[in-house]
Amino acid sequence: MERTALYAGSFDPLTNGHLDVIRQGLQIADSVVIAIGIHPGKVPMFSFDERVELIEKSVETSLKSEQSRVKVVSFDGLVVNTAESLGATLMLRGLRDSTDFNYEMQMAGMNSALKHQIQTIFVPASPGLGHITGTLVRQIAKMGGDVSPFVPKPVLAALNKKHG
Repeated sequence: MERTALYAGSFDPLTNGHLDVIRQGLQIADSVVIAIGIHPGKVPMFSFDERVELIEKSVETSLKSEQSRVKVVSFDGLVVNTAESLGATLMLRGLRDSTDFNYEMQMAGMNSALKHQIQTIFVPASPGLGHITGTLVRQIAKMGGDVSPFVPKPVLAALNKKHG
């Protein structure tokens, strides 16, 4: 039986921390579905199509031989319903610190109550990546700072194009 893990988020933009979670997920599951949350009230830095392209290019350049095991989709409802509809039995979540842990434990408990057959798997941030957040990357990029240590090359190029 193939084990599929769903990794949900906004990925606006994809960071090296996200890639780390994907890499770890591929060690646990046969495939990882990256589910980009679509929120009608939020205006993202990158459109859905841009995020898909950036994720696909970043996976291709960073995880070369594993790219066939990664798929990108959108979702706008409950993430557990999306996981179930895609046949995912695992939900992949990255943990940077204890704040993430407390929030993610609450979410895992609620998701388990809704769909007990879907298990949440937590993976810790690899050394040197725990401080990276999409929000901080966006803020630094908007202010003209160097985000090259925090994002894959395709994302860096897109950020530089967007912010000069």
